[in-house]
Amino acid sequence: MLTEDGSLHQIDILDASLTTSAKVTEPYSMDGHWNDPRPRIAMAGDEIVMSDPNAGLVRRIAKDGLAEVGTVDVGGMPYNIAVAGGSGMVHEGEDDHAHDHGDPQIYKGYFEDSQIADRPLSDWAGDWQSVYPYLQDGTLDPVMKHKAETGSMTVEEYKAYYDTGYKTDVERITIDGHEVTFYEDGEAVEGRYKSDGYEVLTYAKGNRGVRFIFEKSEGDEAAPQFIQFSDHRIARADADHYHLYWGDDRAALLEELTNWPTYYPSSLDSDQIADEMLTH
Repeated sequence: MLTEDGSLHQIDILDASLTTSAKVTEPYSMDGHWNDPRPRIAMAGDEIVMSDPNAGLVRRIAKDGLAEVGTVDVGGMPYNIAVAGGSGMVHEGEDDHAHDHGDPQIYKGYFEDSQIADRPLSDWAGDWQSVYPYLQDGTLDPVMKHKAETGSMTVEEYKAYYDTGYKTDVERITIDGHEVTFYEDGEAVEGRYKSDGYEVLTYAKGNRGVRFIFEKSEGDEAAPQFIQFSDHRIARADADHYHLYWGDDRAALLEELTNWPTYYPSSLDSDQIADEMLTH
C-alpha cells in the first residue's frame, strides 16, 4: 500500500500488522479528480514496480526490504502500469558473439534458492582469455570512466579496485569436456575435473552469488585441486564470461572475495571486450 506521504508499506493481512515501510517518492495528494496522475504499483516477480508521474520514472523496488533497485526513465508522465512476462534480452555483438542477460535481478544477485540448479562444466566450454592485460594497457579506461560516472568511486579508485580483482598470471584457459588447461607464460598445465556441487554466498550489501565448484580427479600436479566459477547465473546457461577462483583448499576459496580473475572468449579482441563490459 502507498500512502500520501510517499511511503510504501507491506502489510501482513493474516496478522493485520504492518511489517515494513519505506519512503519511495515525494508526497502525492489524493485530493482532486480520480483521473489525475498519481503513483500506481504492480508486482513483477520479486520486485514492486511503481509509476512516479512527477519524476517521469517507473521505480523498481525490491519486495524484501523495499529498497529501490533501479529506475526506468519513461520521458513523460506515466499514468498507469501493467506487468508482462518475458525471457530476458538477447543481443548480438560483432563476430556473432551472442549472450542472454536473463533475469536482471538474478544478475544482480537477488534470487530464491529454488531457482538454483546444478550446472555441468560444458556451460564454460571454450577458449578463454584474461581481461587483466586490457586493464593494464588502458583498453578498459572507457569502462572505468563509465563506472565512475554512474558509481560511487573515481576513475582511479575503480582502476585500483579492478586491478586487485582481475589480477592473474594465467592469461588463457581452455575447457573441453572434462579437461581444463591453464596457460601461464605460454606453459600449460592440465587437469580433469568433476562436479563438486555449488555454494551460495551472501555478500555485505545483501545480494548473493553462487559458486559452481569442480574438483580435480586426475591430471598434472600443478593443476589446482578445485576451480570455482561465478558468472552471475544460477542455472544451466552457456557463459559469455566468468570469474574463476582456483586453489587446493575448497573452503578457503569460498572466502576469497577480492581477487576474481575474469575471462572472456579468446575470439574477441580488446575493443570488443570493452564494448561487452559497457553493455552490462
